[in-house]
Amino acid sequence: MNHTDLLNIAKTFGDPVYVYDSGKIISQFQRLTNAFGSVKKLKLNYAAKALSNVAILKLMNSLGSGLDTVSIQEVQLGLLAGFKPESIIFTPNGVSLEEIEEASKLGVRINIDNLSILEQFGSKHPNVPVCIRINPHVMAGGNSNISVGHIDSKFGISIHQIPHLLRIVEVTKMNINGIHMHTGSDILDIDVFLYASEILFETAKNFKNLDFIDFGSGFKVPYKEGDIETNVEELGKKLGSRFNEFCKEYGKELTLAFEPGKFLVSEAGHFLAKVNVVKQTTSTVFASIDSGFNHLIRPMLYGATHRIINISNPTGRERYYSVVGYICETDTFASNRRINEISEGDILCFKNAGAYCFTMASNYNSRFRPAEVLWHEGKAILIRERETFEDLVKHQIDVKDLFAQKKEKALAK
Repeated sequence: MNHTDLLNIAKTFGDPVYVYDSGKIISQFQRLTNAFGSVKKLKLNYAAKALSNVAILKLMNSLGSGLDTVSIQEVQLGLLAGFKPESIIFTPNGVSLEEIEEASKLGVRINIDNLSILEQFGSKHPNVPVCIRINPHVMAGGNSNISVGHIDSKFGISIHQIPHLLRIVEVTKMNINGIHMHTGSDILDIDVFLYASEILFETAKNFKNLDFIDFGSGFKVPYKEGDIETNVEELGKKLGSRFNEFCKEYGKELTLAFEPGKFLVSEAGHFLAKVNVVKQTTSTVFASIDSGFNHLIRPMLYGATHRIINISNPTGRERYYSVVGYICETDTFASNRRINEISEGDILCFKNAGAYCFTMASNYNSRFRPAEVLWHEGKAILIRERETFEDLVKHQIDVKDLFAQKKEKALAK
């Protein structure tokens, strides 16, 4: 997919618009699979929260992926996309017992991350196999909001609570079929990840009927030129070898599971937006686009970097711009960024827009959420229509009669 293809998509489907390259998703899936080629039983469970459009879920299902879900709605989307219940794992955080029971009734695998719900669920449903999410107390992640394995994290059951966990399992007679961890996103140091894995292996020895060990994900992808990324090939070689050793010690061929999200879809995504205004102040040149953090919040929320390319003028002279949105508060995508010269009406392309971009979009300022397009085998396919005013008010209730009555009473006085 080149600049001309992207410009044609913006012209055909309007802007702003999200575009996803299926070829990149497929190659990333194959890359991760190949990295762990030494493991006999490997299962990649795509993290639906990264990008949950049903068309993307169907693509993942066609590749043989499982599905990692964090809400009952994601479970339902997975079933709608054709995933078999047993290929979906439900890994929520802080949800009610009722939601976990609802997911269990749908036949998906259950992953529980706190002692309270574990005891309640095990007491009521001792025959339902359960995976346990462990907090290894290992810090990983590029931002405090996405580091979830440290000691102060709300995620997982602390390794220091293993004795309590084992008492619950013994008393309820529940069946523990999996052990899981997730240290956080943007893993940079493979050795830190391998250290956390050893904690997981040690924990797994306490359970005799395991079917799988889930090592989470969080593989870092490059966000700018020269950016570092997780060396999944090296990780595959080292962790794959260690996992095979553990299976021999355990006396059973277990499944090695991962739940990649960003790794699979981030680089496949492009966000296209038009420049409304080029505005020069005493110190800054602003390029204001027809979008805002209502469509792409990561730069404002995480301080995330997205490369921005002027695909209308890719060979023009580079100048410094602050790219901002139309939301009525600070709404900055990039500050003093070198971009090929921008004119009003140009289309800017935000790279790495596949993960946690559309899924975090909102209707803030009563703006419509954009369309989504899949680029597949050389064709642009609309997979979500742009919202309209009718969508904005669809679930709102008209209370005009209520206020009409109050007005009549006021006039009567």
